[in-house]
Amino acid sequence: MNTVFARNAEPPMRRIAHRTRGQGHGPITRLMSPSDLGQVVKPFVFLDLFDADQHTMQAMSAMPLHPHSGIATVTVPVEGAFRYADPASGTSSTLTYGGVEWSHAGGGMWHGKELSAADVPRIQGFQLWLALPAELEGSESISCYIEAQNMHQDGPAHVIVGKHQGAQSPVPAPAGINYLLVTLPAGERWSYRPPSGHTVGWLAMAKGSLDAGAGASVSAGEMVVFEPGEMPIELEATGKKDAVFVLGSAVPHPYPLHLGSYSVHTSAQALEAGERRIAELGRKLKEAGDRRTASGTIPVFR
Repeated sequence: MNTVFARNAEPPMRRIAHRTRGQGHGPITRLMSPSDLGQVVKPFVFLDLFDADQHTMQAMSAMPLHPHSGIATVTVPVEGAFRYADPASGTSSTLTYGGVEWSHAGGGMWHGKELSAADVPRIQGFQLWLALPAELEGSESISCYIEAQNMHQDGPAHVIVGKHQGAQSPVPAPAGINYLLVTLPAGERWSYRPPSGHTVGWLAMAKGSLDAGAGASVSAGEMVVFEPGEMPIELEATGKKDAVFVLGSAVPHPYPLHLGSYSVHTSAQALEAGERRIAELGRKLKEAGDRRTASGTIPVFR
């Protein structure tokens, strides 16, 4: 029997199914990994919220290069700015709010020092991993840097990946994934209506607070996952500060997650191939010697 709603009755509300504050490691909070909520919201499999002052940023710069395969990484600043230098395009500049670093690891890459903090007192942002579909997990590695003025926006939402309303991201991501960076002014409401088939939905807060309906509040430093479905996600910025958050929706990733230390693949065979490739690249990286640019960054190696 079909459900009939009375005239003027409100439609069913998209409720929160999971929430977490993750685990803190100094300036980095791991909100999601492939072994926990990444299993629930795949193709989104990993999310870090980083928040560092100048002193902490210097310590973070000592972190080593590391490899990836089978995924794409998406890095967006929320506050402050990153310097980058891209030998492939011959460009160097900064990424600020609304800009993005996109690294499609595919069959393998090494990275971790291609961004450095600009001369700012604080830097805050998110790094996301996306599990790639089987036809792309072993593909050629690609990385690009797209500055804020070249990204597209619909209302309060910068479209980092995918398409929202009439705004299409220039990021060359797989189909079926939306990832938005949103600043919702205090007291304002916003409704996200996912595309057809996008039954995965979640958000993570950097600043401020939100009412997600039915008295469900979300505050800074928290990630929430919505129940599966295509119903809108209704949000209102509460308190006196603007709410700054990222929101993801997608067609579910139909593959199991086969996990390596820095890799996520759709099968054991693909994982083995990816780890073999990044080991080979690691040997070539040592042979390449010092690749540091004038700005102090070290380009992605692939």
